[in-house]
Amino acid sequence: MGENQTLVTEFLLLGFPLSPRTQMLLFGLFSLFYAFTLLGNGVILGLIWLDSRLHTPMYFFLSHVAIVDMSYACNTVPQMLVNLLSPAKPVSFAGCMMQTFFFLTFASTECLLLVAMSYDRYVAICHPLRYSVLVSWRVCITLAVTSWTLGALLALVHTVLLLPLPFCGPQKVNHFFCEILAVLKLACADTHMNEIMVLAGAASVLVGPFSSIVISYIQILRAILKIQSGEGRRKAFSTCSSHLCVVGLFYGTAIIMYVGPPHGDPMEQKKYLLLFHSLFNPMLNPLIYSLRNRDVKAALKRVLEKERTS
Repeated sequence: MGENQTLVTEFLLLGFPLSPRTQMLLFGLFSLFYAFTLLGNGVILGLIWLDSRLHTPMYFFLSHVAIVDMSYACNTVPQMLVNLLSPAKPVSFAGCMMQTFFFLTFASTECLLLVAMSYDRYVAICHPLRYSVLVSWRVCITLAVTSWTLGALLALVHTVLLLPLPFCGPQKVNHFFCEILAVLKLACADTHMNEIMVLAGAASVLVGPFSSIVISYIQILRAILKIQSGEGRRKAFSTCSSHLCVVGLFYGTAIIMYVGPPHGDPMEQKKYLLLFHSLFNPMLNPLIYSLRNRDVKAALKRVLEKERTS
């Protein structure tokens, strides 16, 4: 780095370079999606809190996923909406690092929570007689705390490795938030180690957990096929289908972004994939769980009926 170079103390998020009219249209559309995300996940949390029939390990993990999804959206979407509404304002270096840290924390935590949910479904269907022992409340709390702790620690490692890097321009981040790979491209130093750690971290929270979920559901499918009654099979499938849809959406986009081979302009592709990952996924999750889950629909019906009679 030359002596006449000035270190960057703030970043400019480029977002989506579109016409002002298109940006205003996207602002309205994304604001609506953001509101639905907060409302949908808030309803899921409220139902789990109010209905004692949902005080089970499965919905305990689902409540944590809802919290992560709301946090996910709150970390990235407001800044994107501000940039769509008016000319992009610079983000401080500290603010950018914090946004990167929280995004990585929530992403890693959700990966691990989805594994915990698959473990719950595996035990419930494959070992129902031992369910109360293998998925006790102590085990549930331990799994939830471990997911949050490991997610934060992994994010901390990436952030600590990012902080010492010199950024001497340009200050323009080709993204709608401070995504770690987009920020690394602006460093005027060797980032090979950082990129290796990002790939290793992605493999540890994506490939490994996803493989364990696939193995769990192979065992679950075998157990379901052994059930004699058609009603029993339908009930078993209904408890797993919602989780499988969420796993497919979450891991599918994440693996393509951070593990899959690049095609064309990888940064532009990842920008739009991350838009889906951080805005549409959190919005779709409560819809999937409410539309495909009998317990959630029944709980919502009971709460609404209680409000009418009160």
